[in-house]
Order: sequence, then structure tokens, then C-alpha cells
Amino acid sequence: MRSVNPEQKSEAKADIVRVAAHISSVFSGPLPPPEILQKYNEVLPGSAERILRMAESQHHHRQQLEKKVVESNTFSQVAGMVLGFVIAMTAIGGGIWLTSMGKSGAGLTSIIAALAALVGVFIYGKMQQGKELAEKRAALDTATGKTGENS
Repeated sequence: MRSVNPEQKSEAKADIVRVAAHISSVFSGPLPPPEILQKYNEVLPGSAERILRMAESQHHHRQQLEKKVVESNTFSQVAGMVLGFVIAMTAIGGGIWLTSMGKSGAGLTSIIAALAALVGVFIYGKMQQGKELAEKRAALDTATGKTGENS
């Protein structure tokens, strides 16, 4: 059996006892946790309040931008429907006028084309709406951990 001197034993124990610790913390959102805000205040008095005001200002700015986007999208949708209706009625009215003037082929073609365009736009819109709903459902299922079989 090999003999080990006491100095080698203490070095071996020291190697075994050494432990490394790594602590990390992560946060997300507009504001840091209260402990960090408190540290900011210790370094620069009043800085926590400034950070809170900055976050509130950013939040208000974002809400205003979202409000403008929603209002402009609503206006665009209404304007599109109104202009589409005016164009369709003009084409149908023109077709009726052409038919009354004895050009029944051209008049009937104008009326059918206008109605087909309206139906096509309606079907396309419904398909797009269905795709958007499916994408949102898939994103929600992914976020909640569901699979397609569970929904």
C-alpha cells in the first residue's frame, strides 16, 4: 500500500471542495425588477422615478400609434367598400343602360362581369379571413402548448 503524506491529503481535499457558482437573472418587459430600480436610486437619486416616467411615456406613445393604425385601417376598409360599391353600381347601371339601348350582349356582359367581380372579392376576403384565423389559432396553440389534435 502506498503512503500519502498529510500535505498531499489536504491538497486533495481542497480540490474536491472547490465549487463554482454562477447566478444569472433575466427579466423582460419595460421595467426592471424593484430590486434593480432600488439600486439605480442608490447610484443616482430619483433615477427610478425617471425610469418609471420613461416607461409610461413609451406606453402612451405606443398606444397612440396603435390607435392611429386601427383608425386608418378602419377608414381604408370603409373607403374600399364604398368605392367598390360605387364602381359595381356604375358597371351594373351602364350594363342596364346598354341593354336598354339595344346592345343586350354588351349590357349583359357588363352586368355579369360586375357581379362576378363582387362575388370574387367576397370569396377572396373570406378565404383570407379563414387563413388569418387558422394562423392565429396555430400561434395560440403553440403558445399554450397544445397540438393540432387537442384543439
